[in-house]
Amino acid sequence: MNKIEKNTPTVIFIMGPTACGKTNLAIKLTNYLPVDIVSVDSGLVYRDLDIGTAKPTKQELLKTPHKLVNIKDSTESYSAGEFKENALVAISDIINNKRIPLLVGGTMLYYKVLLQGLAVLPSSDIIIRNNLLEEAKNIGLHSLHSKLKIIDSISANRIHPNDLQRVVRALEVYLISGKTLSELIDVSNWKFPYKVIQFSLIPRDIFLLHKKIEYRFKNMLDLGFQKEVEYLFNKNNLNINSCSINRIGYSQMWNFLSNNWSYTKMIEQSIIATRQLAKRQMTWLKKWHNIHHIYNDNPDVSINKILSILKKSILM
Repeated sequence: MNKIEKNTPTVIFIMGPTACGKTNLAIKLTNYLPVDIVSVDSGLVYRDLDIGTAKPTKQELLKTPHKLVNIKDSTESYSAGEFKENALVAISDIINNKRIPLLVGGTMLYYKVLLQGLAVLPSSDIIIRNNLLEEAKNIGLHSLHSKLKIIDSISANRIHPNDLQRVVRALEVYLISGKTLSELIDVSNWKFPYKVIQFSLIPRDIFLLHKKIEYRFKNMLDLGFQKEVEYLFNKNNLNINSCSINRIGYSQMWNFLSNNWSYTKMIEQSIIATRQLAKRQMTWLKKWHNIHHIYNDNPDVSINKILSILKKSILM
């Protein structure tokens, strides 16, 4: 942790695996603290991606606004570097309004980039990129991911085997610079300019979390998730590798709409992928530094623990 001046403003982080109740807890915290919420979720930035990202409802967003939600069209890309710049502006605005920034979400890479910075990476090379995309078609994305694992095991462990964009980018960086993506990312002199108090919500019962994940996805289907993806599917400028679509739930539904998978397989694969995401998020959190782990499934108990820790940190 960087040395912080005594009067440096405080920023609160609430992290945790998908479906653990981060957003609901954050909304409840607004009743106790003068906080404004900043979303740390790579899916919530997109308009038209509502049900499948478990985005707060329009009524919830009206009552408790979240910054960095609905800021991108589904046809646009969004990077960790963009998040860092957008988040810093949002944090500054909140502090200038004499309130406390409360960052909430499960995109762990975004937190890492915000705290540790992002190295200057080489610009994309269209020839190398196209060659890698062609290679992915010929040998399969999982084989390309295995190739990355040999070259850069650290990046490979951070990147899901189905994430074509990030697998290709990691290999592209290596082929252009001769250095791995993980090597370049570690070379950063960035210092987060605020005091940060970090919390993680860790379910005591992983089986219960798995049941919540299954229930939530099936509830998404009841809410009209298929129609949401059908609207995106019928756009001419989107495909399964688009930044907005290449995410859990959306890519599986896309495969169903493309007649590649059955409806049953789409459901099964969506639930499996979400459980795997939760496992990766908890692995990140176990290695995270300077964090308060809140092991409880009761939101009221969790809030009381968080408030107690904040009070001891002379925030209140």
